[in-house]
Amino acid sequence: MTLRAVKPQHETRRRILDAAEELFMQHGFEGASMRLLTTKAGVNLAAVNYHFGSKDALIEAVFQRRLDPMNAARLAELDRLEKEARGKPLSPEAIIRAFIGESLSMIEDSRNGGRNFVRLLGRTYTEPSKPIRTLIGGMYAGTMERFKAAFARALPELPSGELFWRMHFMFGTLSYTLAATDTVQLIAGFKPEDRHDSRALQERLVQFLIAGLLAPMPGSSSNTVRKAA
Repeated sequence: MTLRAVKPQHETRRRILDAAEELFMQHGFEGASMRLLTTKAGVNLAAVNYHFGSKDALIEAVFQRRLDPMNAARLAELDRLEKEARGKPLSPEAIIRAFIGESLSMIEDSRNGGRNFVRLLGRTYTEPSKPIRTLIGGMYAGTMERFKAAFARALPELPSGELFWRMHFMFGTLSYTLAATDTVQLIAGFKPEDRHDSRALQERLVQFLIAGLLAPMPGSSSNTVRKAA
């Protein structure tokens, strides 16, 4: 009698998450059917229900698996920088780098699915789905508050309402960049061999975001809010 090898439960769960991540990125949340998912993951519907209970819970797990460690890494970097600053405000550039670096580094991660996830994240930001955007907003809430506080200390002359809008525009720019990782090499001056080079992309994005963050106030005659430190 030959015994069939039983795969560990955590491996089955991982395969379902990997398959869901890729299919949601390719087809959207509505377009990725459970039939496609079970075929891609090599499991039956009972296995999906056992591990996640519903498609909505599976979607939440897909984002939680990546966003929780991503946000933890962002906060850890911000903590490190603030500790080194010994009570002094950070430069706007340092805060921007702490926020965007972790997500951009995932563009190079094709082996463990990071590239699929950043494309999924970008698609989520650019396609209307209120429940999912609300879900992601809740996952980001604590992180965004910490970074908003850091920016407020770095730019005390910037009114709170104006800071809110500039962070909104910054986040939108990052979202679009993530959504366009397959076409970013078409931008003038971006070499094809740098297509997934997160460092080259980060430098371009950082300088663009700094310029926006320090732009003149509406109706102001000054050149910038202040010079980047």
